[in-house]
Amino acid sequence: MKELLRSTDPTIIAFATALLQGEDIDCFEVDVNMSVLEGGIGIFPRRLMVRADDHAMAERVMKDNDIPFGR
Repeated sequence: MKELLRSTDPTIIAFATALLQGEDIDCFEVDVNMSVLEGGIGIFPRRLMVRADDHAMAERVMKDNDIPFGR
């Protein structure tokens, strides 16, 4: 798995996930439960991971939809 996207905005993560699923690209959100440590204020970013084989295609999907990706 490779990191595709890192954001503190859950709407960007949800939108990116929907776009990737629409292209049949499997993705997985990590760091979802960090809110327990931060108290739910959203300071720790969540990461969206994709398979290494799908990473280039997933980057194209992000770029085509003007979603900032990478580190």
